[in-house]
Amino acid sequence: MAPLSHPSIQDGWFREISSQWPGQAMTLKVNKILHVEKSLYQDVLVFESETYGNVLVLDGVIQCTERDEFSYQEMIAHLPLASHPNPKKVLVIGGGDGGVVREVLKHESVEEVVLCDIDEAVIRVSKIYLPHMSALLESPRVTVFVGDGFKFLADNEATYDVIITDSSDPVGPAESLFQKPYFQLLHDALAPGGHISTQGECLWLHLPLISQLRNMTGDIFPIAEYAYTTIPTYPSGQIGFMVCSKDATRSLKEPLRKIPDTRYYNENVHRSAFVLPEFARAILAEGRDIRPLFGRAAATLKASSEGKKTRKILLLGSGFVARPCAEYVVRDPTNELTIACRTLSSAQALSEGLPNATAISLDVNSQADLDAQVAAHDLVISLIPYTYHATVIKSAIKGKTHVVTTSYVSPAMKELDEEVKQAGIVVMNEIGLDPGIDHLYAVKTISEVHEKGGKIKQFLSYCGGLPAPECSGNPLGYKFSWSSRGVLLALLNSASYLSEGKQVDVTGSELMGYAKPYFISPAFAFVAYPNRNSVPFREFYNIPEAETIIRGTLRYQGFPEFIRALVQLGFLDATEKEWLTENLTLAEMTQRAIGANDSSESALVSRIKSICRFPDESESTRIISGFRWIGLFSSEKVKPRGKNLLDTLCAQLETLMKYEPGERDLVMLQHKFVVEWQDGTQQILTSTLERYGSPAGHSAMAVTVGVPCGIATQLVLDGVINTPGVLVPYTKEICEPIRAILEGEGLGLVERVL
Repeated sequence: MAPLSHPSIQDGWFREISSQWPGQAMTLKVNKILHVEKSLYQDVLVFESETYGNVLVLDGVIQCTERDEFSYQEMIAHLPLASHPNPKKVLVIGGGDGGVVREVLKHESVEEVVLCDIDEAVIRVSKIYLPHMSALLESPRVTVFVGDGFKFLADNEATYDVIITDSSDPVGPAESLFQKPYFQLLHDALAPGGHISTQGECLWLHLPLISQLRNMTGDIFPIAEYAYTTIPTYPSGQIGFMVCSKDATRSLKEPLRKIPDTRYYNENVHRSAFVLPEFARAILAEGRDIRPLFGRAAATLKASSEGKKTRKILLLGSGFVARPCAEYVVRDPTNELTIACRTLSSAQALSEGLPNATAISLDVNSQADLDAQVAAHDLVISLIPYTYHATVIKSAIKGKTHVVTTSYVSPAMKELDEEVKQAGIVVMNEIGLDPGIDHLYAVKTISEVHEKGGKIKQFLSYCGGLPAPECSGNPLGYKFSWSSRGVLLALLNSASYLSEGKQVDVTGSELMGYAKPYFISPAFAFVAYPNRNSVPFREFYNIPEAETIIRGTLRYQGFPEFIRALVQLGFLDATEKEWLTENLTLAEMTQRAIGANDSSESALVSRIKSICRFPDESESTRIISGFRWIGLFSSEKVKPRGKNLLDTLCAQLETLMKYEPGERDLVMLQHKFVVEWQDGTQQILTSTLERYGSPAGHSAMAVTVGVPCGIATQLVLDGVINTPGVLVPYTKEICEPIRAILEGEGLGLVERVL
């Protein structure tokens, strides 16, 4: 049996990361995972922590731990019960772990307790792993009802003396437990003079919500108060309760009896729980916000007081690199971002949670609509396919709107340079990862060497976006984070480079044959092959003295040979095949593609060996095993895509080679400079970026493309990059301001002398 795992547990630590408390997280060291399941309603996790005992987690959020649960259970129960003169019938909604019921039963007057929880899994799991909390669910005074709390309340009007809602946070299904219809149901289910207590969120994080709850409950109950407790494993170490009474003469703040066997609660703690810190009292009682202003809020106030102009930015595209770019742009409170995509839902998903961001639907094929939107903004970020960039620039020329792209400058874009200059706008390009960050550090080192009188004799630059080593366990050692078709077609591009003063031209069909092992670190088994045309960079980077210039791609060893075999067999052929129908099996498709005698595996393997001519049996076994993994010998029916082999292969690979939850990617970029100094000595200098993605956040590729783009956008808006024309980061004047900010973002390259 495989060991239990959970995406919120990484490197032996549980991390409670949630949009409900952005920018902070509780972490606990994990001894072992005890239970993982997906119930009908939520993700259920139980683990043994090093310092807090067993921990119950629902949907990634800590519900209780053996060490500190008592502070919450005691306070949510005893505040409404101890202030009620004679509670007999009590209803607990939620709280399937049994902790609240345990506390309720400490009141001798209580004759009947009903626990209503919608998720039987919580009750079942708690009996196994939290028996000190759940044991009293077996008490004869307790009835357990598994079902919907809303319906239960509606069916039991004027019944209970006290109702306690032990709910999770107001996200998803639990959101309705923080709304007025629910509190009205609570009111109506109470007997005369009844009390309620509900989970009321954290003063440090949710004051606006608490204020709404206070006002809303005040409209329903004659007495509505907020009280709180401290508990180290809840966000910010504090959680509160809305405590209300139907009897206007009651004092919820005054306990009427002592409660035995408590660890946190006592009469003085009861009274003090309603005494709020001044920042909370001022908001809840007077509507005054005296909390300190900092970060974005302070910047917004400063910009407003200084009369700074609002800048409008249009972001075209909602691909995976767009979010880090958008997050960077909206850091400046004077920036208003419009995210445009053909499908409105995609734009809305990208804009969710971003301040000053609006989503719209826009089809860039509609020239009139594109012109209107571009003209209405100060700058447009084009993250759509590069074939559209020239069209976007033409709209920008009409609207006198700046443009930023991460793409190489195409001939069609370059042709617009004079018109761009006449319009007085900046069109900044090639500012992602590769191209982008690679330019910044190539220009830096080359400039420094030249200033010291040295010469660049060789320049080698390789970059790869790969799965992290622990996630690369498939025959290709690769996973798709963008278009599989784009990845495979790029492997058929021709390439040119300089080697010892001579130009070497490589056709697309030969490209994988030029892949060679490339050493960066003992930890990696990389191969490298040339990418596109490196020859012009002798001029672009101002290194006429360079004899070798190669810009290329990194992959793990074994990848090129596998791709080369697919090319030789015709699986990267994008021409239509009339015979490619869903009536064929995958094996029959392979037979037709390679001209085998029949579709048996032995016939297919024999034909593959005759076409590919593998160098040895070991390599033959490795690659043919990979074809078997892809399904090329399978009896399953083909799912044709595009009536061609390339797209049909893509459909097969996309399922097999996608990033799974909890997996991360790796970006590796390295420049290697062979430098000759004035005294004739030589040195090898390197600049290296090794960046891993976050399974709970952005991929490394998204960050290293999106953040440089966002930085360039801000510098254009601020007038730092201000020369009109179609620009590329090949000069110190453009590169240095971007690089300085990039390093502040933790995305600088590590420079070494070998």
